[in-house]
Amino acid sequence: MTAPNPYRLPSNRVAIAANHVLCTGIVQTCNSKDSILPAVAAMTVTSHASDAMVAIPFWLEMFAVVAASISGVLVAREHKLDLVGAVALAVVCGLGGGLLRDMTLQVGNVYILNQPMALPLSIATAAIIYIFPAIVDKPEKLIPLLDIISVGIYAATGADKALVYGFAPAVCIMMGFFTAVGGGMLRDGFMGVVPGIFQRTNFYAIAAIAGSTSYVCLVMSGIMSNVAALVVCVVVTMGLRWLSLRFDIKSPTEEDIARFLHHKK
Repeated sequence: MTAPNPYRLPSNRVAIAANHVLCTGIVQTCNSKDSILPAVAAMTVTSHASDAMVAIPFWLEMFAVVAASISGVLVAREHKLDLVGAVALAVVCGLGGGLLRDMTLQVGNVYILNQPMALPLSIATAAIIYIFPAIVDKPEKLIPLLDIISVGIYAATGADKALVYGFAPAVCIMMGFFTAVGGGMLRDGFMGVVPGIFQRTNFYAIAAIAGSTSYVCLVMSGIMSNVAALVVCVVVTMGLRWLSLRFDIKSPTEEDIARFLHHKK
């Protein structure tokens, strides 16, 4: 067996590294009588996988959690929820995307459980903003900016985790997208409204997909480091969002497509 790549572990097979085994499927073992017995291999997260994941500054990581949590608690205030509801919505918005990603991938650590500061910080942010909303001056301008920055960060970190465990590029992009917009999608679902990413609006979901795609392409090509690719991801996400707002470009609907096709005829 050839030595595994210490930076990108393969999926759907056994990889041996640093005396650990990462297995995402079912393997077969042979006994002394050459009879094949199916066995489900236990999954153990390798130290190489943890080391290979993009290492962003702690303050930037927490900034993304705070920004997304603020967005959630402001929505809660708009809908006249109580303090418990505001905290719950903030946590869902701030950490729900990562939870969706971790539940889907089923490899490695669950971020909300593994990062001891994430959940307390989200809860504290929600409580403070709910009680003292004046802290967030002009939220209609500040929150969209904070929100799209956190979307860019989450898009990169979400895609990176899938890359580390050797998933296909399309899956990595999807995981980046889930991490970036999953919290907002869950927030809207809990409030009983159609998630904003499914409605005709200025680029949001599209910006997240573009940012995640740029990160995956840059990292897989080896053009730049993970951290540099993360910066590019955030810039691409924010840039597309700004362009769509500046020139009022919105995602197409069925009517827009039908009108375009009719015009072409």
